[in-house]
Amino acid sequence: MPHFFNIYKVRPILLANGRKQAHCAARDVLSNMRTGLKISDKDLMAYATHLALEAGQVAMRYFRGELRIEIKPDQSPVTEADKAIETFIRQKLALDFPDDGLFGEEEGASGLGKDRVWVLDPIDGTRSFLSGYPTFGFLLAVLEQGAPKLGVIGMPALDEVYAAIDGYATCNGVPICVSEQRALDRAILYINEAEPMQAGDPEAFARLLTCGATRRFAHDCYPHALLAAGHIDAVVDYNLQPYDFLPLCPIIEAAGGIISDWSGQPLTLKSDGRIICAATLELHTALLETLS
Repeated sequence: MPHFFNIYKVRPILLANGRKQAHCAARDVLSNMRTGLKISDKDLMAYATHLALEAGQVAMRYFRGELRIEIKPDQSPVTEADKAIETFIRQKLALDFPDDGLFGEEEGASGLGKDRVWVLDPIDGTRSFLSGYPTFGFLLAVLEQGAPKLGVIGMPALDEVYAAIDGYATCNGVPICVSEQRALDRAILYINEAEPMQAGDPEAFARLLTCGATRRFAHDCYPHALLAAGHIDAVVDYNLQPYDFLPLCPIIEAAGGIISDWSGQPLTLKSDGRIICAATLELHTALLETLS
């Protein structure tokens, strides 16, 4: 399938209208919860999408403005925006889902053994954010019994929200699907986190440089969203944390793609952070062989 095929399917709807729809849906979810009604998958997706839109509004109040920046022990930066977004989302979830677990990048984890756990990265791509580059994202996952059930990628500066649950994936409410590319030598391949990959596994990195018809170096979550929407064919990522990759799983899989670790195993809270995303089984298999 040509790569331009899906462009028309993922053009954002009018975001003002999308925000209004998400707000109404989230209000209905909370009404159902407070009257003791069971929350449907559709309701849960609407609520999570609404959270992403609200988190994006917080992010955009800081974007390309003056920021207070701290350096964490792992040498990664954190801004006041990261902290503000996570605090905001934690407060919302504590009010609306008080019995659920929560794992956030900035404030850690609690209740990971609970039936439902929310996994949160307030700004995926802090270096992009603090340098004014618009491809930072907001990531949210819902785990049920430890497995990713729902995923959201919010791209505030691009006015896009990708969301998926149980085989249904959308961008701004419009269904999306991966490409049909099966040949690695004709694929558009993104290599994420090239510097740590080259330092940590130079042989694997060198082999990736021989793959694909088009290769791009990138960072953060947006290449995975592009894959789900059919614009690119594969992403190889490195050195991620659970809040980086668990929100991707429902979106990639619902759009028809495959996501795993470098051994081909499903991703969990205990995965080592080396990720392969591919549009087709053939591409996924070829990348597994390349990295083995």
